[in-house]
Amino acid sequence: MDLTVLPVPDGATVPGFAGLSFEIPVEPVPVPWGVTVRAEASDEAGHLMYVHGGGFEHRNPPLMNRAAYEFSRATGRPVLVAHHRLAPAHPYPEPLEDVLAAYRGLVDGGVPPQRILVLAESSGAALTLSMLLRLRDAGEELPAGVLTWSAVTDLAITGASVDDSPEDPVTRELLTRLIGQYLGDAPGDRAPQSPLYGDLSGLPPLVMVVGGAEALRDDTLRFAEKASAAGTKVEVDVYEGMPHVFQIAILEPGNALGRSLLDRIARWGRAR
Repeated sequence: MDLTVLPVPDGATVPGFAGLSFEIPVEPVPVPWGVTVRAEASDEAGHLMYVHGGGFEHRNPPLMNRAAYEFSRATGRPVLVAHHRLAPAHPYPEPLEDVLAAYRGLVDGGVPPQRILVLAESSGAALTLSMLLRLRDAGEELPAGVLTWSAVTDLAITGASVDDSPEDPVTRELLTRLIGQYLGDAPGDRAPQSPLYGDLSGLPPLVMVVGGAEALRDDTLRFAEKASAAGTKVEVDVYEGMPHVFQIAILEPGNALGRSLLDRIARWGRAR
């Protein structure tokens, strides 16, 4: 595991949602399982699939489309914004089946797996990592790489950081409610729904980004350690002192933290 601890850039802040603009200069194109957002991107570079967060229960399309536009600009790739069914009305495995269908839809549409990257945040990262386990076990080709932000990986909620991050908006009570309604009757200490408990060998290269003050910090660190021990290439970036959803900074023009995050995505996305 390659671990990098990053200081927050001078003058950088985590903006609130109020005052942020979600407008983009392109029209999202509806496709099966979501929308495609393209910012002067070329299909030749490959595709990026974006799996949103929201605690398995929430989706904010304007925010997601704005984020996808920034991802497309950074990577030079069109972005499939995957929409999955939401808990509690649709518990596991239905959201996971939708994410699998979105990925398979790209492949069936002619995009080779080696030209697909996946960027996923929070609960969407849990779905994405679960997807990798399902694809590998089914003998299907995996995407070329995955980047996670603030990943949920342990649905049994056993990480020490959950109870040792008093400044983070994510609490044990919140995680228990959100994860419980996603799991339904499925156990939280079994894969694939709880990816930390699976066989993590044979996965594509992972980049995992997390805040140093996050309740979910140990979800990233423990998954990265286990995956690395299983032979998977893993890079971890820890942003000192940052809480959950600090990546919202990418949506504020001129924000130094946002620039740092988008630069990281660009290096990752354009190197593959």
